[in-house]
Amino acid sequence: MGALGIDAGLMADGVVIRDQFLAPPRVRALKQCAHTRRARGDFDPARIGSDRTLQRREDIRGDSICWIAAPLLAAEATLLDDLEQLRLEFNRDALLGLFELELHYAWYPPGTGYARHVDQPRGRAQRRVSLMLYLNEDWTPGAGGELRIFDANDRHRDVEPFAGRLVCFLTAGREHEVRPTRCPRLSISGWFRARD
Repeated sequence: MGALGIDAGLMADGVVIRDQFLAPPRVRALKQCAHTRRARGDFDPARIGSDRTLQRREDIRGDSICWIAAPLLAAEATLLDDLEQLRLEFNRDALLGLFELELHYAWYPPGTGYARHVDQPRGRAQRRVSLMLYLNEDWTPGAGGELRIFDANDRHRDVEPFAGRLVCFLTAGREHEVRPTRCPRLSISGWFRARD
């Protein structure tokens, strides 16, 4: 098993959850980065579809997103270094052929969620591992906003979005949703990708 202890679980059933992937001070630093970016207008309403068919459908997806791209804030750069180590671990120990990472903040206001979906657009297989990193301090059970992950038999498990928790799953065919949240919910979401 790799140093971060994530790759074996991912290969066992396609999903792995790592609590305390980030310590509270780092969670707070990333929350501040998100607030800085929101204050300067970097967040946009999320859309569904691809290329020419992109559209805003709040009945399906109610979050606003901000891609994490240069120029990076300090806490973001540190996170990308950590995730680069995770990418290398996946490639070394699970032979996934991951080449790059795309990453964004996702902010859900109360009453919103994201209906059941897959992360791999039709006809594209570059996204290999989906990840979510939660930044919700003082989150309580019952606040909603759980990540619901389905298996091939349509059974599901719900994952609370507690601060510092990292969830990774094999992207191909994995249906999941964000349950409606009762309070603001903030995460970093993205994908390790293979080459085109």
